[in-house]
Formats: sequence, C-alpha cells, structure tokens
Amino acid sequence: MKQKQRAVIVGCNLKDDKEFLNMMEELCSLANACDIELVGEITQKLERVYPSHYLGRGKIQELFTLIHEKDVNMVIFNDELSPSQIRNLYTALKCKVIDRTVLILDILAKRSKSKEAQLQVEIAKLQYILPRVTGLGETLGHQAFGTGFINKGSGETKLELDHKKIKDRTSGLHAELETLVVQRQNQRKQRKKSGIPVVVLVGYTNAGKSSIMNSMIDLYSSSIDKKVFEKDMLFATLETYVRNIKLPDNKSFLLSDTVGFISKLPRQLVNAFRSTLEEITEADLLVHVVDCSNPNYKQYIEVTKKTLKELGAGNIPIIYAYNKTDLVEGEITKDKKDCIYISAKNKAGIGELVNEICKKTFLQYVYCELLIPYEKGNLLSYFKNNANIKSIKYNSNGVLISMECKESDYRRYK
Repeated sequence: MKQKQRAVIVGCNLKDDKEFLNMMEELCSLANACDIELVGEITQKLERVYPSHYLGRGKIQELFTLIHEKDVNMVIFNDELSPSQIRNLYTALKCKVIDRTVLILDILAKRSKSKEAQLQVEIAKLQYILPRVTGLGETLGHQAFGTGFINKGSGETKLELDHKKIKDRTSGLHAELETLVVQRQNQRKQRKKSGIPVVVLVGYTNAGKSSIMNSMIDLYSSSIDKKVFEKDMLFATLETYVRNIKLPDNKSFLLSDTVGFISKLPRQLVNAFRSTLEEITEADLLVHVVDCSNPNYKQYIEVTKKTLKELGAGNIPIIYAYNKTDLVEGEITKDKKDCIYISAKNKAGIGELVNEICKKTFLQYVYCELLIPYEKGNLLSYFKNNANIKSIKYNSNGVLISMECKESDYRRYK
C-alpha cells in the first residue's frame, strides 16, 4: 500500500494582503485534491519574498524543526518558486519542495480525459520544468517536482533531466496539439456560418458550470446522453463541451462549458490551454457562474474578471449567474443588474437564466408575415423547425404564416 505523503504548507503574506488567508485555505484544498495529508503550516509577513530562500533565515530554521518533529516528506509553497529557491530550499530542508503550480498541474494531469486536454497539461508541465532543469543537478534527481505524475522518484527517466529532450518533446506535443487546434477552429467557423449564437459558461473552478449545462440539457433536450461530467471538486471539467440548446419556440443557441479559473492560475497553463480558451474570446455572450454559497465569492469574481481581461474577453456581454442558492443560509439580497439567482442542482431559476440569454442573444429576430405558395411546402417545413410560428392560415394563394424568425431568413424569403 502506497504511503500517504505528509506535508507542511508555507506562505508569505506580502504587504498585509487581505486575501492571504483565503489563498492559504485554497492551497489546503489543492493539497487535499492530491491526497496529501497536511500536518502543519508556516507563514511570514513580508514586504517581498526573499530571493534566495523565499522565507527569512529564522523561519527556515522553524520550518526545518517542524519537518523533523512531524515526520514530513514534503513542503508546499503558496507561490511559484524560482529554480534557485527550489535548490536552496532543498539543500536547507533536506525535504521535497514543491509549489502551488505543481499541485494544480498534478490535479489537471489526473483529471484530463481527452487527448487535447492531456497534451495541453503535459506541455504546461514541461514548460514549468524546463527553466528549473539547468543548474539543479543532483537536486532534481532526488527531489523531482511533483506529487504524482511529475515526480517519478530518483530513478525516473532522463527526460526530466535533459534540457534538449524536454524542448524536443514539447515541440512534438505542440505539433500533435496543432492538429486538434485546427479541427477546433474549423468547428468554430462552421458554427459562425450557422448564425446560431454561442453562449459560454465561465467562472471559478467548482462554481457549478457543468451542473448548469446539465440542467439545461435536462429541460430542453431529449438526449440525456449529451450530459457532461459534473462533480463537487476542483477542476472537474478540463474538456470544452458544446451542446445545442433548442428552446420550445424553435430558437436555439450553442452552450459551451470551459475549464474553471483559479487564483494564481499558472501562466504555463494559460499558454497551453490557449486554443481551448479561445472558445471564450469568440463567444456572443458569457455567463459568469458564481458559487454564492462560498464566503470568498467576491474575490473569485475578481479573479475571473481579471483572467477574462487577460484573455482578451473583457468586452463580451455578460450575465452573472449566482449559483448554489440552495446552500445559502438566510435571505439573498437580489439587487444587481444582469444577475440571475439560481440553483442548478434543483433547476431553480434556469428558465429565468435562459430568458435573459434570449434577451441578449436573439437581437436579429423579427416579427413578420409570409405568404408561402402551396408548391413551396419544403419552405413551410423549414419555418416550422426554425421559427416561432404564431399562426397559420390557409387561403387560395398559399399558406399565410405569422411568426418570429431570424432577420436573415425573412430577408431571404420575403
């Protein structure tokens, strides 16, 4: 039976950051997701981290003592460590040293199911390792970098130790990924041609994006096999799913689920997942899903806003979907514009959310009347499937239909 790893978490509270405690709490969640047992915590208030050892000398000594007292085999740092910090800390602590980025990469490696997600995670992992290989020498062999897939022990292949091999491997993975990226771009072009609006669910990890998608599939689709994987855990979704949501009035939109964001999202990950995240930048509307039962939800909203801006999606129209209202104690104050309060689990408010999506996406629809000659029966069938027909009257010249349809269809057939 594999022995569970025991770890101490370490963080620097820089310039008295009011979000520091939340960040440390999240680091605990990341460690738990990697099945690591946490047995202690060391923190230090600083203006900036020490470039050599991250912490001051006194705290390093305190950490060394705690490691031996608690029989710890790993120390996890809240910030991404430089190559020299990893080397110096390993020398001082005689213990495996990893950081927040490694935990996130490790979780993603375990959760990725599709070929595209697996390639993206491996590229991110190699981009993290590459600058940390040169000069680490024996340190790397003993300590490696991860909790699972990144760390294969001191007997691992020389891939982790060879600069050129890492570069060659990364190039090969990029070439493999590029084929899938072209496929995804072609799919997006086809969707654009169809004229169907694209709505993308975005938000912090574990806010309930996949649950919202499944609730809509339940309510508006007969194909239950179209449902996506959902679970109450960090990074449950790494794949980008797209589903056609067809409403009773024959309007339809494409709903896309994306990978969740997190504080200090590793830049390697943003780079590797750029093709997947492009789905967001080409959306007609974003639904920003917020777990309003989480006490830190306001901070998570800001993290998501910042990430969207960095991706170039800051100007896309947005609706805020405050999810998990069933878990909120007391009364919820509903006073914000463009905010819908829902419980995806109970399907409460989903109809209201869909109505709001319709208001913002179906702007190119018109009410009109068309007289369709009897010999154009195929045209009548088309409108029955693609428009919201209000009335049908049969007369001597043909079929008079009163309906709401796409402006492009009206112009084409008027």
